[in-house]
Amino acid sequence: MEICCSCFLLGGAGLVVVGLISAFLKFFNLLFIWTHPVDKDSKKHGGEIVADVLKSHGVKFIFTLVGGHISPILVAAEKLGIKVVDTRHEVSAVFAADAVARLSGTIGVAAVTAGPGLTNTITAVKNAQMAESPLLLIGGAAATILKGRGALQDIDQISLFKSICKSCSTVKCVRDIAPTLRKAICTAQSGTPGPVFVEFPIDVLYPFAMVNKEVLGASKPKGLQATAVHWFLSNYVQNIFAGAWDRRDTSPLPLTIPLPTPEDVQRCAELLSRSKKPLLIIGSQATLPPVPAKRLQEAVETLGVPTFLGGMARGLLGTTSKIQFCHQRGNALKQADLVILAGSVCDFRLQYGRSIPRSAKIICVNRNKEQLWKNSDAFWKPTVPVLADVATFIVDLSEKLKGSLSVDKDWLSELSERENAKEKSNAQMSLQPTEQYINPMKFFYELDKLLPDNAILVNDGGDFVATGAYILRPRGPLQWLDPGAFGTLGVGGGFALGAKLCRPDSEVWIIWGDGSCGYSVAEIDTMLRFGVNVISVVGNDAGWTQILREQEPMFKSSVACKLLHTNYHEVSQGYGGEGLLLKFEKDGIAESISKAQKLGKEAPVLLNVIIEKTSFRDGSISV
Repeated sequence: MEICCSCFLLGGAGLVVVGLISAFLKFFNLLFIWTHPVDKDSKKHGGEIVADVLKSHGVKFIFTLVGGHISPILVAAEKLGIKVVDTRHEVSAVFAADAVARLSGTIGVAAVTAGPGLTNTITAVKNAQMAESPLLLIGGAAATILKGRGALQDIDQISLFKSICKSCSTVKCVRDIAPTLRKAICTAQSGTPGPVFVEFPIDVLYPFAMVNKEVLGASKPKGLQATAVHWFLSNYVQNIFAGAWDRRDTSPLPLTIPLPTPEDVQRCAELLSRSKKPLLIIGSQATLPPVPAKRLQEAVETLGVPTFLGGMARGLLGTTSKIQFCHQRGNALKQADLVILAGSVCDFRLQYGRSIPRSAKIICVNRNKEQLWKNSDAFWKPTVPVLADVATFIVDLSEKLKGSLSVDKDWLSELSERENAKEKSNAQMSLQPTEQYINPMKFFYELDKLLPDNAILVNDGGDFVATGAYILRPRGPLQWLDPGAFGTLGVGGGFALGAKLCRPDSEVWIIWGDGSCGYSVAEIDTMLRFGVNVISVVGNDAGWTQILREQEPMFKSSVACKLLHTNYHEVSQGYGGEGLLLKFEKDGIAESISKAQKLGKEAPVLLNVIIEKTSFRDGSISV
């Protein structure tokens, strides 16, 4: 998606005059230009300011797919020591930036070229919005003077991103780069985190001499109209660069994070103290800064309330906590007399609130007012709504009770019995013989035994991944990455790339369905080029089984649900990675996993596991 500098060429003089007279040259612009003369010989460019701001905000990676619109940013970032990682698809660049944001607690950054470069990112940006990831999307754009005139890759990009970003900005002159970026990054991380979009017209990023030459042309104007046009254009360029290199602050702005009030904490402590069967449901939002995950873990353990973890919070309590439960959440909710929704939302995952009995008291904590009250007009209503940072609330609640809370032992025992029964049932199903290929449940039990404590699991798929979610146990917080509420396929390559760069010493696994693998398997090439040795496993049952489970029995048709037992391990080899095939149990499940781990120390590796279809998740489709 290259664009050459000829995009500056203006065509007919009359066309330019009409646009310029209506668009700019206000008197104050002239005054500013006159009082801030441009250094016409300077070779500085706007990309350097972008890189300065990112460096000042602790950005270590920029994910991209290169294009002429954004080349100055990438070149300047590399010079400042920011690692520029170019992916094989723009959507993977944003997914990688999303993963960095989740794991690092800082802003994730992706930079893509104009037009199709940006439209290719829309799914990933929407996913980041719904997952509440602080993300900065930098996009190239046609020169401001050419907007709407048919320039290469020129579309109304701001309108496209307004509904899925917390803020959208266009930088029209070099002096505005730093303040615009600082404000955007602050917005992305404040309140409810989310993506922001900053658009950079190409003439804001390149050096003055080049822009001036392309806009004004080489020939001198002849005649009154041509002279007038030349004057307008000259002032247009002067305005872009006036005050460009004045000293400006590039440091981070203070973030705005809602905190719980002492009154809210006191009221919730009283409700919890009177409860006999409390439950704590923790969602991804609890892992956001400023509270460290370790401090949150201590607070939850001190409270001692039976806890279910979801999203990025999975792994928060390790694998041996006596208050953590993974199964039978629906049944537990039916019996609970108090439910704390700590960053969890009453959407499809909690049956829009119907999972919680009307008799139960509900404490709902969320940074997002809309999510705090989601579906409350239909099936539920919070007893105490707390608009605040989730982790801060849990820590404050724990300190308020100071270990005085004593959860009913019979309640804990009842939950434990159901948990153990489900674990036993799952383990038995994993041992059931299959007709030909690998039992996916057995594969996951073997994988769970062999995962190191620092393993990060990236989940990208439907049926196979959902099966693994019942069995695999992340060892710690921020070691489980899934798309979140949007249910996006295709996150695997990008998420794993970002995760491994953030945590180079961790063993990063992609859990791929054979359908979802096709979205981003090309990123094995990216991993190889950057020395990012990720281990991938593909659960290959030759179909979109998540959909097939319902479609076939309901409509007696498998249309559009069938795939092939593709040799994905050979695809990995074709990109320069390693590839392994596991087809039959006699081939050795544990041995194949161990071999993948050994190979994964030296190169990206893909383990292609031919799996049998099972009845484990029948009837589990979510809509």
